[in-house]
Amino acid sequence: MYLNTLKPAPGSKPSAKRVGRGIGSGLGKTCGRGHKGQHARAGGFHKLGFEGGQTPLQRRLPKFGFTPLKSSPRQVLRIDALNTIKADIVDLQVLKECRLVPALTKEVKFIATGKLEKSVTVKGLKLSKGAEALIKAAGRQY
Repeated sequence: MYLNTLKPAPGSKPSAKRVGRGIGSGLGKTCGRGHKGQHARAGGFHKLGFEGGQTPLQRRLPKFGFTPLKSSPRQVLRIDALNTIKADIVDLQVLKECRLVPALTKEVKFIATGKLEKSVTVKGLKLSKGAEALIKAAGRQY
């Protein structure tokens, strides 16, 4: 086999349409484009999926599929969430382990909603004035 003897497989390269070569060719006059209309014109083009102004299929169907992981840098928790934690010292890592906040949380603030039934030490977390008072009343500092 030599490079000068290589040929494509038979039938893999159909001969090109010769348009505009008379009535007998079957592709004369309008050259297979039909009569008038956008497709008959030179430069007659519309984008893929265009349905003549009707709302196209890709816009009629609902969106679905992958949604990226959204970070939730700040979380607000009620003070009664501390009742469910077994640890004496509560920080961000403990809240993540107990699944009270998402893993991507960077900041937590406690608000004074509910009752605090046990004394805990809070480190590295923000507190509202009411939550701070409840923690002090329960017998610990923050």
